Amino acid sequence: MLAMGHDHATVAEEEYLQTIFWLQEAGLPMTGANVARAMQLSAPTVHEMIGRLERDGYVSRGSDKHLSFTDHGLEHATGIVRRHRLIERFLTDVLGIPWDEVHEEAERLEHAMSPVLEERMLAAIGEAKTCPHGHPIEAGHRIEGVPLADVAAGAKVTILRFENEAEDLLHYLKDAGLAPGLQGEVTDTDAYQVRVHFGDGSESSLTRSVAETVSVLADPSPPPRTALPEQLVLAKERYGR
Repeated sequence: MLAMGHDHATVAEEEYLQTIFWLQEAGLPMTGANVARAMQLSAPTVHEMIGRLERDGYVSRGSDKHLSFTDHGLEHATGIVRRHRLIERFLTDVLGIPWDEVHEEAERLEHAMSPVLEERMLAAIGEAKTCPHGHPIEAGHRIEGVPLADVAAGAKVTILRFENEAEDLLHYLKDAGLAPGLQGEVTDTDAYQVRVHFGDGSESSLTRSVAETVSVLADPSPPPRTALPEQLVLAKERYGR
């Protein structure tokens, strides 16, 4: 029988809850192995922390080893993810910090944010509904897209979001001229890269492994597929760089 959830998760627990939520939101299997891959931690370390999350009433484990949030765990995970994305939007829109530099700062701030500050930040960002990388601030408002890597040449695309928010990968995407909301046309695609021409006349060329992490709306659209590579790694060195 699960223990009652703690009123306050530790910082370490919140990091794990955030990662598990990310797997759920992206439609990826919520397993200890995937958590270990995503966080680049050893299997024994992850196994120990998942056991703590289970004892504290945040998650449960099925006989197939898949994880599920308890009601309390989902509420807590949703809250930490919302604060993270809200902080990113605030840092970008209000303080003027470039969007490729806010992810790690938000990681540091999200654990000590009071409800009063959260309300003030919400008021400050106005009508914004996503973080600067395209993820919904409020859970359940995620627009489903397809990986840019799947889109055929000649298709019109609108960039929805960057599925992988590792800061070094965000630097690469920004340097390549990409940003959520940009519209363009896929002009060339092969086994190694995808090239997109945007309406402002700019052009971006991405390795296919990087294009895997960019969700787009496409017309015509390929079949839906989870917009993340199987490796679930968090560093650009694993993305053909």
